[in-house]
Amino acid sequence: MADHRDDPPGRGDEPSYRVYRAGEDDRSRRAERPADRPSGDSADEPSYTTYRARPRGFLSRLRGEDDSFGEPAPGGGDGGWDDDGRGGGGGRRLPGLPGRGRRRGGRGITPRRVVKWVVLAIGAWLALSMVLFLVSAQIQKGKVSDSAKAALTDAGYPLWSANNILILGSDQRQKGSKEPGASTSGPSRSDSIMLWRVGGGKSARLSIPRDTIVDIPGHGRQKINAAYAFGGAALSIDTIEAYLGVPINHLIEVDFDNFPKLIDALGGINVTTDRVCSEISGGRSNGGWTLNLRRGTHHLDGEQALVLARTRKNSCNPAEDDLTRAKRQQQILAGMKSKAFSPTTFFRLPWVSWAAPKAMRTDMGGPTLMGFFGAAALGGSPPTRVLRPSGYETLPDGGSGLVVSDADKQRAVKQFMDG
Repeated sequence: MADHRDDPPGRGDEPSYRVYRAGEDDRSRRAERPADRPSGDSADEPSYTTYRARPRGFLSRLRGEDDSFGEPAPGGGDGGWDDDGRGGGGGRRLPGLPGRGRRRGGRGITPRRVVKWVVLAIGAWLALSMVLFLVSAQIQKGKVSDSAKAALTDAGYPLWSANNILILGSDQRQKGSKEPGASTSGPSRSDSIMLWRVGGGKSARLSIPRDTIVDIPGHGRQKINAAYAFGGAALSIDTIEAYLGVPINHLIEVDFDNFPKLIDALGGINVTTDRVCSEISGGRSNGGWTLNLRRGTHHLDGEQALVLARTRKNSCNPAEDDLTRAKRQQQILAGMKSKAFSPTTFFRLPWVSWAAPKAMRTDMGGPTLMGFFGAAALGGSPPTRVLRPSGYETLPDGGSGLVVSDADKQRAVKQFMDG
């Protein structure tokens, strides 16, 4: 670059300048200020070599900051210089000169910025919920026995392949229960037995009464709920597969200790019932629960929903049986699903995501369990179906149970598999 400091005054040509980016080695090689030189009427407009600064980050752009350079400086003029050494008049504003920041856009709140921040907040909220769900699900996955996992049949991902999920709930009483004859330890029977078929556009549920008489491998003719007491979830899977002739792909064991916490995390559920009067685990006086509901729609918290799901004997309607109980359990599941996908639950999503996997023990890891819930949401609300008995059978020990005819069983299985 030419140095004109020794030129005589009145030289007709203005010097050319090269502007360097801040931090460059040649920064010190700046031309002297034009104010220190003589000027002439024939002076030409100085030429500049300009360098674009690095683009601003995403957040800077979101705030509306401008990446433009070389904008006309206010005030007009002939390209002279201000007293502080920065270009004034009609010159061009250069990002590399000292003391000059890049021009920023307006800082006011605009609808566009509001939308951007709302989208970012929603994305962060959903990401947090997903992480909590995946971590909680992985913790629960390790609580299912290896024998139960080995008894399951492989299937595709639940979101696009039909899967049969076995849902079991045991009748073991809570610790400290004072109910006469209640057992809080040792083998328990399956209190609830339900198959749920979801995925691939399918959605169907089929409940099996706990007193249904079946052949249990190695134990002969017994009530189906005894399979859980004899061999846990693994024997229950083998028994139900042999009885219905359908493969079972995944297992969910309801954790009655954490089930109410999930309902509470959802903010409660709405369920429509007939008159219900029941006591579970000896009633409130014995450390259990007591429930009294009038006919109609009720908003239930976690404890009330659990009592309703486990109610077998309704003193307000003694004619009710296991079929009625199975229908109520499906109504509770439907209420949970409806509340889980309601708009208001979005604000509770992280708490629900953490509590949902803890309410069950399952072989499904986080991604598979998430696919199951997604398939259940897309499948709509299936009708309530219960395997209906056609008679009774007396067992060798003198007890009796329910018998389902082959024709009724095949019809129910076909409806279930067809979704």
